[in-house]
Amino acid sequence: MNNTENIQKVPKRILNTLMSSLAAGVVPRSGAPYIAIGRKNEISALLSDLEAVSEGSGSMRFVIGRYGSGKSFLIQLIRGYALERDFITADADLSPERRLYGTGGSGVATYRELIKNLASKSSPDGGALPKIISRWIDTLKIEIVSEGIEPESQEFFIRLNALVAEKLREIEFMVGGFDFSRVITEYYRSFIEENDDKKTACLCWLRGEFTTKTEARASLGFGVSVIIDDDNWYDFLKLWAVLVRFMGYKGLVVFIDECVNLYKINHRVSRENNYEKILAMFNDTLQGRAPGLGLILGGTPQFMDDTRRGLFSYEALRSRLGDSRYNSERFNNYIGPVIRLKRLTDDELYALISRISKLYCQNYSCEIPITDEQMVSFLEISLSRAGADNMITPREMIRDYMTVLNILLQNPDVSFEDVVSDINQRNDTEAPASEASAKKAGDFTANDIEF
Repeated sequence: MNNTENIQKVPKRILNTLMSSLAAGVVPRSGAPYIAIGRKNEISALLSDLEAVSEGSGSMRFVIGRYGSGKSFLIQLIRGYALERDFITADADLSPERRLYGTGGSGVATYRELIKNLASKSSPDGGALPKIISRWIDTLKIEIVSEGIEPESQEFFIRLNALVAEKLREIEFMVGGFDFSRVITEYYRSFIEENDDKKTACLCWLRGEFTTKTEARASLGFGVSVIIDDDNWYDFLKLWAVLVRFMGYKGLVVFIDECVNLYKINHRVSRENNYEKILAMFNDTLQGRAPGLGLILGGTPQFMDDTRRGLFSYEALRSRLGDSRYNSERFNNYIGPVIRLKRLTDDELYALISRISKLYCQNYSCEIPITDEQMVSFLEISLSRAGADNMITPREMIRDYMTVLNILLQNPDVSFEDVVSDINQRNDTEAPASEASAKKAGDFTANDIEF
């Protein structure tokens, strides 16, 4: 069987990273479209949000799924689609050090991570902040030249200054807009004058790296009334969304994953402050107060549904995000703010491992002797474990399948049946012990402990 047939040729750099990520159970940052199987309705819903953002609206979605169900993969997939459609994207994973609201820098740390990962079509790996401003200035120059004004002339620079001021004037009346437009203007001037020190200082302010206004003023050489901090960082995301549209992009799409870390905050007031920030974001985007801004948050069902510590413990969010009494697992509904990921169908899981087989052979320039019937056999074994029919996740299945491929590649004298029979023997041995452990453990879960 030739596993390299009928599949798009993938660049070696992307393919090698993709295979390594899948083997380690890590979501690949690039190359996701090459293994995208299923999720057609979810993707269509999120692409419709991109369309709304490109027209100047705001949007916010929650992608909810268990660990390994594919929510982070879906986020990276949509991030790639957004970049292809000329959006600016920013993404960050929440952690104990990065929150939506916090003191001691844990709030602004999220903003710094988002700006560090700011990406455009020409800079998909992040660090795009200087490049998008440079592109904007170049676009303005071309616009002025098209008006018949000679480059490098005095009239040219007068017109350029006026054009920059005109574009930025609209954001001066937004929260933080005056200082934001002032720093962007100074960055533009230092770019024209090739003043690297001033450019660096402006970038530090825009990235939220100053801790005091005194420090900012000393570095910038002019006064600012605010710096980006724990309290106001989200206001500056809204300013970026407006600015990138002035720069010719479709809008700003922000991806925030691992929101379960908010659920894990022990202190109730701190946890609720973070949920209040989510409420403010939700209201802003859906009430038209965040034009050109798309927000996509990823989390587990525990983060969303737990009525003691999750989002549903905050009544204002529960009333907005809770399922209607008419919702049912029998019906599809992807228009609401919450997208819950269902398990991939058996056909989709088969298509997934078939795709991975071909990419694996392409990456290692080999032919793995796995037939279509053996792929079906692998799926049957994976789904035969107790509860696997509902609980199996793509991450778990892919890691197992990659292990089988690696064993076959490195042990030419071993057959697929040899590997599978070894797994079956271990499963038969471990099953009784697992059942006994489950009975001994009782019905207690982490949810039974309140902090």
